Amino acid sequence: MAMLEEQVQGERMARIVLSMIAEPDDPITGYILARHGGVATLGLAESDREVTGLARADLLLWREHLRARIAPDLLDRVAEAQQRGSGILIPTDREWPAGLDGLGERAPYLMWTAGASSILTAALSDRVAITGARASSGYGEHVTRELATGLADEQRVVVAGGAYGIEGAAHRAVLAAAGRPIAVLATGLDRRYPAGHSELLDRVGDAGLLVSELPPGTAPTKHRFEARNRLMAALSGAVIVPEAGVRSGSLTTVRNARGLGRGVGAVPGPVTSVVSAGPNELIKQGLASVITQASDVIALLDADVTAHDATNRSGLGWERRVDRSVPEVPPRSI
Repeated sequence: MAMLEEQVQGERMARIVLSMIAEPDDPITGYILARHGGVATLGLAESDREVTGLARADLLLWREHLRARIAPDLLDRVAEAQQRGSGILIPTDREWPAGLDGLGERAPYLMWTAGASSILTAALSDRVAITGARASSGYGEHVTRELATGLADEQRVVVAGGAYGIEGAAHRAVLAAAGRPIAVLATGLDRRYPAGHSELLDRVGDAGLLVSELPPGTAPTKHRFEARNRLMAALSGAVIVPEAGVRSGSLTTVRNARGLGRGVGAVPGPVTSVVSAGPNELIKQGLASVITQASDVIALLDADVTAHDATNRSGLGWERRVDRSVPEVPPRSI
């Protein structure tokens, strides 16, 4: 049987295959892909060749995982996915967002898109992520709507994940203000999660953009949500947290943002509120700027443009920029 390396037609197809057999944010796949490209990475997955810089035990385990997912109909599924009408972006494409390059070896293998992918070519300072508690309060949702509406009015793009609570409130406000939202999914583009936001996410795709690093048909998992959060941070010039508990998965987005040198903002809330504990703690520790209105977010975005450029010019790798000051706590279960 012919090897995948011999059957794939170029880098784009190789990366589509990788998205189907490798989990997102996989360190071994990222290491090899960054050094050898997609076609050669598939060849190394199926061969027994050594890879410089990788321990043999790690390499063997990586190959075992990938080979187990190389089904006989894999290339048929690749062809079917390409015919579904979704856009596919790889790093050499003009619309590939430069912000993702800051992830280094943790960059996605590709991005599946539905909607206006031209939004991704805007300056990093034109995009801001809003994330937070699913079990949000009326206060948190009110503030989120005010922020998202003000940002849309100023032609800034709001990035969120489409979850219940804060993220859903952000998307609805941007749509009501005739803005162009971006939803970053932890599933394939054809699977809406949560199901209760199917119509909302359809509207986001019509007015703005849906993006995912996962192929069609992919279901959500804990790891895929955690991996998705790094994309939200990388696609945005700043991350804003209106409400979140101290054990919220939103804090992983904050950690990624700080590791990338992005700005972080938090909305202060009542000290008696569990869902304000996260933002209050970020502010208390000096890890986030105080956000009370949309102009605060815009000031944070614009002030950080120079800082982002300086960080990118420094040539530091992702591993050296990871911020460990935000507590690493497990996200809530799906």
